[in-house]
Amino acid sequence: MEFAHTPVLLREIIHYLKPRPGGFYIDCTVGGGGHSREILRLCQPGGFVLGIDQDDAALAAAEKNLRAVGSSFRLVKSNFVHLAEIVAREVGKPADGILFDLGVSSYQLDAEERGFSYRYDAPLDMRMDPQRETTAADLVNNLEEKELARIIRQYGEERFAAEIARAIVTARRKEPITTTGQLVEIVKRAIPAPARRTGPHPARRTFQALRIAVNEELTVLEKALEQAVAVLKPGGRVAVISFHSLEDRIVKNFFSSMAAGCICPPRLPVCTCGRKPQLKVITKGAVIPGAEEVAANPRARSAKLRVAEKLAAE
Repeated sequence: MEFAHTPVLLREIIHYLKPRPGGFYIDCTVGGGGHSREILRLCQPGGFVLGIDQDDAALAAAEKNLRAVGSSFRLVKSNFVHLAEIVAREVGKPADGILFDLGVSSYQLDAEERGFSYRYDAPLDMRMDPQRETTAADLVNNLEEKELARIIRQYGEERFAAEIARAIVTARRKEPITTTGQLVEIVKRAIPAPARRTGPHPARRTFQALRIAVNEELTVLEKALEQAVAVLKPGGRVAVISFHSLEDRIVKNFFSSMAAGCICPPRLPVCTCGRKPQLKVITKGAVIPGAEEVAANPRARSAKLRVAEKLAAE
């Protein structure tokens, strides 16, 4: 299957990152290179793009896509939690702009064998990096019921998390749960019939929760954002596209925290913390796709973009 992924909010990313000739830009989730291709084109002559991804198929597609517009780029297979180390090793200078496009790509959803989607019966995998040891099957077959319920409730925001976890534990006593099809049927049976008739697919939240847990997506996000601020040059911008409320909340809170100055209690007559704002939030609220983009790419409907700019040290 050929890697295909339509870049979400591409026009808005270009508007906020403002790629310019000679600039250095980082795509922390390069995917098929849709965003990076346009950034690379606009930062010539003299510009450079560093792309990071965990997925070999994504990197191969990005190589082909970027090569079509220039050669001033480097692709690295890694998790963006290692951002600072990668930049120091591969480039050794601060960036003008950094992009995170979070979540799972269209290719990963549509590649049945990757086990991300509840729409296909496939091995229950969900690893963005196929070399990662733990799969979704490992989690559903080995975690205690209480921990399964916590993951499904916290990462999937699923109100029937306890019922689903109980059903998983009951089912795995009879036989291991090894396919997405098995899990879909278990989740469907666990959710009351009236709740199954409305809203998204009944297994959607559970699959989201397991994917996040397998890939430790929320654990690494804030660490990566901290490193992004560190490797940006003053005036450089970091843009984050998220696809569910948990990610968006982390980004929103991180930007707000880094944009705050003194955090001393109001009763103190003078500041003792010495904290200075490090970021200026550029987007007022989240930027979302327009109706035209959602009509052309329905998977863009839940995307939210937030952008912040690094302040110069006083």
